[in-house]
Amino acid sequence: MTVAFAADPPPTKRSAAELMDAVMWNREPVGGPFRLTDHQGRVRRDTDFRGKLMLVYFGYTTCPDICPTDLYQISQAMHLLGTSASEVVPIFITLDPKRDTVKLLSAYVPSFHPQIVGLTGSETDIRHVARAYRVFHEKVPVSGWLRYTIDHSAFIYVMGVDGRYVGFLPPGTDATRIVDVARSFLGAKSSN
Repeated sequence: MTVAFAADPPPTKRSAAELMDAVMWNREPVGGPFRLTDHQGRVRRDTDFRGKLMLVYFGYTTCPDICPTDLYQISQAMHLLGTSASEVVPIFITLDPKRDTVKLLSAYVPSFHPQIVGLTGSETDIRHVARAYRVFHEKVPVSGWLRYTIDHSAFIYVMGVDGRYVGFLPPGTDATRIVDVARSFLGAKSSN
């Protein structure tokens, strides 16, 4: 089942600069409903995570550098959050659903942290979710066994407990900064 997004831009190819501009300056809505399969084979919807701060990251398991580095920092942040980590859900959404199967994600995601939820789906579903989050991604042919890599933006999208976009963290953000940002939103939640 494909979920339509009200905030979808036209299906034309957009440059990385256009999409980064939309995210960085909040020029367009970011985020939206999704229905994907998690790394344990369960169907998960965005609404399953309401009441928790979501740290949403798009990448792929064969990414050689930025994805594992950012996932490591997210996992370290979860450790540093201590008991507050139960109020946060880190989500890894693959941009390579053809290769990143449930089985592969079930081995990959927990290697970083047990609370990270890995999500995959059909290529159409992933394209819709990436479009809703204004994620730049494109396959790049390479020689060797991989045959292609994926160039992609690498923001950590911070989604509030109500599921709405509240901001982003750039690629390479260290764990202590992730913790500071998460605590600022968790503190706002507890003061309401």
